[in-house]
Amino acid sequence: MIRSQRSGINHQGGIGIDVFTADERQAIHWGTVQVLEKAGLWVEDDEALDLFADGGCKVDRSTRKVKIPQHVLEECISWAPSTVTLCGRTPDKDLVMEGRRVAFTNFAEGVKAVDLWDGKLRSTTKKDVADLARLVDALDDIEVYTIAVTATDVPPEVAEAHLIEQSLLNTTKPICSLALGHHGARLHIDAAAAVVGGHEQLAERPMLLFLSCPVSPLKLMGEFSGCIIEAARAHQVAMPLSMAMSGGSAPVTLAGTMVTHNAEVLGGIVLAQLAEKGAKCVYGTSTTAFDLQRAAATVGTPELGLISAAVAEMGRYYGLPTYGAGL
Repeated sequence: MIRSQRSGINHQGGIGIDVFTADERQAIHWGTVQVLEKAGLWVEDDEALDLFADGGCKVDRSTRKVKIPQHVLEECISWAPSTVTLCGRTPDKDLVMEGRRVAFTNFAEGVKAVDLWDGKLRSTTKKDVADLARLVDALDDIEVYTIAVTATDVPPEVAEAHLIEQSLLNTTKPICSLALGHHGARLHIDAAAAVVGGHEQLAERPMLLFLSCPVSPLKLMGEFSGCIIEAARAHQVAMPLSMAMSGGSAPVTLAGTMVTHNAEVLGGIVLAQLAEKGAKCVYGTSTTAFDLQRAAATVGTPELGLISAAVAEMGRYYGLPTYGAGL
């Protein structure tokens, strides 16, 4: 089992940063409460609407708007465990996610690659999926394999099956999946269960981290909700991950962006808890700033670093493991 080093503990050397004060974190929470209670979330999936309604939320089926009362929000957050263990094929590859512990994964899901032999840019293939899974498996400093590229040489209708097959065959580490909707998530869960000996065994040792993104601002699409629901019910790890952009799909200010981001991620966590009380969740982000000149997301910028640090603070505020992408 891997219990990686903690960040920000009292030791000599290194630096730390607090983006917000305690009062400001509290203000972001109250701002989020207002957004979820008054504006609400647009929810596409019918089963998700049923879960929100049964859980005490106000659901308008004609507009597909869900308004989450404060008491439902805070109770669901309290059900989510503060420590999540992602399991590998063997216990030495298990990763504990909690508090200030820091671990690493590769990013996803590329559609182009520079060929190693002729240096030309080409579309990625099923073989690339296998090769990259094997490469990450050999890198000790990467604890989780995220399905790195897609397979453009297989029919798109069955691409998800090929992606999880090659990942399971070529890595012993926990796998971060980008499966879409109920069908895609069930497919990945069934494949992983077949490898470890059954669904009970997979539930006891969850090896799949399901990364799924709402559409900013404040839309939970069917692909998102289905993935979160299936992950929770199979006792795998659900990771709602906002990709809001400051100045684009979120307010231009850091605090305003955090309120939008927070509402989307917490909406996903509430959904996971209403599907399965105590569901394992990770508070995720790939949020960054919008380049107003080039109409593009900025990556590797000071703004992204500040947002990622702010997200880590808010994750700790709620007592949840966090994930930051795009650094």
